Amino acid sequence: MLPARYRYIVVEGPIGAGKTTLARRLAGQLGAQELFEQPEANPFLAGYYEDPQRHALPTQLFFLFQRIGQLGAVVQGDLFSGPIVADFMLEKDPLFARLTLNDDEYRLYEQVYSRLRPDTAPPDLVIYLQASTERLLERVRRRGIGYERRIGEDYLGRLASSYSQFFYRYDAAPVLIVNSDHLNFADEAGDVELLLKCINDMRGPRAFFSRGG
Repeated sequence: MLPARYRYIVVEGPIGAGKTTLARRLAGQLGAQELFEQPEANPFLAGYYEDPQRHALPTQLFFLFQRIGQLGAVVQGDLFSGPIVADFMLEKDPLFARLTLNDDEYRLYEQVYSRLRPDTAPPDLVIYLQASTERLLERVRRRGIGYERRIGEDYLGRLASSYSQFFYRYDAAPVLIVNSDHLNFADEAGDVELLLKCINDMRGPRAFFSRGG
């Protein structure tokens, strides 16, 4: 278990880092409400991977509206009803937008984002999953989602670099940075237990956790 101060936990990381897998395991362990992304509900996503220039803006805006709607549950009053584990944070949404949109589209996106961004409580803890580009690509290929077959190593590398820059500056909540290259949260209960111990041992606003291969 975790200290009571961790009522709202976010697991973040690039595609293939294992964030949803870990978030689901944590929610199960903690008896927490799940607040997960729903990419399968985005009708533009498959088209984006086929023709990024045509579908980037509607794909991004759909995700923005979806995430804002989901975060309606994360207001201070709701957090007292029980813990929440999420596999996304709205603050990283512009990160994807900057990678996928042209300059004019990004300016439009910024206007929409700034007007609609809800005033939600910050997480009590962010778990940021890192992984090498090779490991990210391997995991994306292994899960076998059809439209993800077009995701290449170059895109994953740029995405991972953007995440690193984002979390280098992020200071709105405590951050546990986890190198997930040699961790298997799906099948190894011991890896989850090690992570929980690391969280319990955190004493400052930032900590690191990794396991050698």
